[in-house]
Amino acid sequence: MQRFFVLSVISLLAFASVAFAQERRFTIDDLLKVRRVGDPQVSPKGDLVAFTITDVDQTANKSTTQIYVVPLGGGETRQLTNDEHSSASPRWSPDGEKLAFISARDGESQIWTIDVSSGALKKITGLSTGAGDPVWSPDGKWLAFASDVYPECKDDACNKKRAEEVAQSKVKAHVAERLLYRHWKFWLDGIRSHVFVVSSSGGEARDLTPGDYDAPPFSLGGPTDYAFSPDSKELAYVSNHDKVEAISTNADVWLVSVRGGAARNITAANHGYDGSPKFSADGRFIAYRSQITPGYESDRFRLMLYDRKTGVAKSISEPLDSNVDEFTFTADSNWIYIGAEERARGAVYSVSVSGGPVKKVLGEGFSSDINVTKDGKTLVFSRSSMTRPSEIFTAAADGGGPMALTKTNDAFISSFNLKSAEEVTWTGATGTKIAGWIIKPANFNSKKKYPLAVLIHGGPQGAWNDNWGFRWNPQIFANAGYVVFMPNPRGSTGYGQQLVSEISGDWGGKVFVDIKNGVAQTAALPYVDKNRIGGAGASYGGYMIDWIEGHNDDARFQFKVLVSHDGVYNLTSMTGATEELWFTDWEFKGTPWTNKAMYERWSPHNFAANFKTPILIITNGLDYRVPEGQGLELFTAVQRMGVESKLVDFPDEGHWVGKPANSAFWYNTVLGWLDKHLK
Repeated sequence: MQRFFVLSVISLLAFASVAFAQERRFTIDDLLKVRRVGDPQVSPKGDLVAFTITDVDQTANKSTTQIYVVPLGGGETRQLTNDEHSSASPRWSPDGEKLAFISARDGESQIWTIDVSSGALKKITGLSTGAGDPVWSPDGKWLAFASDVYPECKDDACNKKRAEEVAQSKVKAHVAERLLYRHWKFWLDGIRSHVFVVSSSGGEARDLTPGDYDAPPFSLGGPTDYAFSPDSKELAYVSNHDKVEAISTNADVWLVSVRGGAARNITAANHGYDGSPKFSADGRFIAYRSQITPGYESDRFRLMLYDRKTGVAKSISEPLDSNVDEFTFTADSNWIYIGAEERARGAVYSVSVSGGPVKKVLGEGFSSDINVTKDGKTLVFSRSSMTRPSEIFTAAADGGGPMALTKTNDAFISSFNLKSAEEVTWTGATGTKIAGWIIKPANFNSKKKYPLAVLIHGGPQGAWNDNWGFRWNPQIFANAGYVVFMPNPRGSTGYGQQLVSEISGDWGGKVFVDIKNGVAQTAALPYVDKNRIGGAGASYGGYMIDWIEGHNDDARFQFKVLVSHDGVYNLTSMTGATEELWFTDWEFKGTPWTNKAMYERWSPHNFAANFKTPILIITNGLDYRVPEGQGLELFTAVQRMGVESKLVDFPDEGHWVGKPANSAFWYNTVLGWLDKHLK
């Protein structure tokens, strides 16, 4: 009898544990506990992979990045750096003995090296303006890096003096005499990005790109825009020398001697964007990414191959109707591996330098950060999905046998039983097939009716990909009790350039039909309550929410509540205050005074008389892409129209909300607003 009682108690406890695990909900607090794995770098020796892990400290309201190594064949992960300050951008020395990295452990961000065996540290740069993105020369004698400087200064003493004068001045006025005068979330105030070289043993750094130009131009991510030639005698870098940068995408690839001197533009014939240069190991070719249409930042990125013998460049990615996001040569200079989106996944392709077919070698999940071992036999890359945060993987050169080298978050994430994203398709405007995703709660019950959260992506040239993210993570919404619908309508990347191009000049047209048809199909599902639909989006997604606010009249369904984050509201005032003017020039086919009709037609503010749907408006004080005033104008309009509304303004954030405390507040506020109206 006693034995039976003990077994019964054990069974009850086990049942309770299973029930608790099933009911455990993935929340914003859990999202902030996820460790952020990335930036894999395979050693030239082929024995180790260096990578980074970023950890969020909610109490301190900061994130810290450290460097780790793991054996290429699998095994125990070893932490290399351990400081209160971040250590990032690990890059192997050519002999595989050291890693160069960036850290602000001694004040400004500088280049340091660490001996991988002994852990011995050495500070390499000491510029008052700091250093970023280190790149080794193949002979190991030099490190190239970027630093933001005053272009009129000839040495660091001058830069330091200028910075101190600005810091100590009681006048904090910004002064501008040209466009671009601010960018993303910073006032430029006469500062330029330049590329420097310094001896790998330390010493005085030399500016290789002097002048009143940025080298490289501003970037939100992607491949480094400078590289050494195989003989270490030259540096290829990217710079835009057009007079008015705010209306130009004409970045070019330049070559300059490591000793300094005049630079040579090798892509002057193309007036679109050229960047991300890399040399083949044999020195014959320079590969780079190129857009052929001037002023169009969402033109397809092709992979160009510049033959240094003939001076002729050709595209070798024409069969690929998608952006070349990244690429890397094999050590024998015969092949290139390409990373590109394909139907909202991150695929990896191979192509011969002689051209020919582009072959897909990896297609599951979202793979990026591609490395190839020196012997050409192994790929090293990052991979994630909507249910799995990024980890480091390896695969054979043909894509076979993918294996996770790291499992940093596996145990933690598996406890939530997150549901995989389900790809769905429907018919959009003009009969075009459109795709997107549905994400369900972990404890999904097909017999229940769930409220629907429609998330609309920004860009507008972007996509909801099958990858892990920390902003707009769909699992947070799903596991708060929503079915999540994430459409990839016109403007979405990864479905061919025609779909990308068809949104320009038509922001509220066919794309709106694409979205509405997808929502109508999803709302008709037996587990969705069509009377409880909410919409949310940021940037262009915010624009679409603002557009819906004035056009919420579809006979098939109604949005009951809306969330607009950094949304474009008044096209004319936005164009007058944003920074990258080539964007609005292209999207609306001119300026408000040369094409007034288009600006008026597609501006949500012209439909304020129709505003009626409760809306949460979020804007950020440091957002210079979609300036703060856009949200303030919208809030004024809905308030005056008597629409239930709330305004949240983050004075210390740019276009994205990134600080841990702000991120938690953002998620909780958005979910609270949706819950109030849909539950």
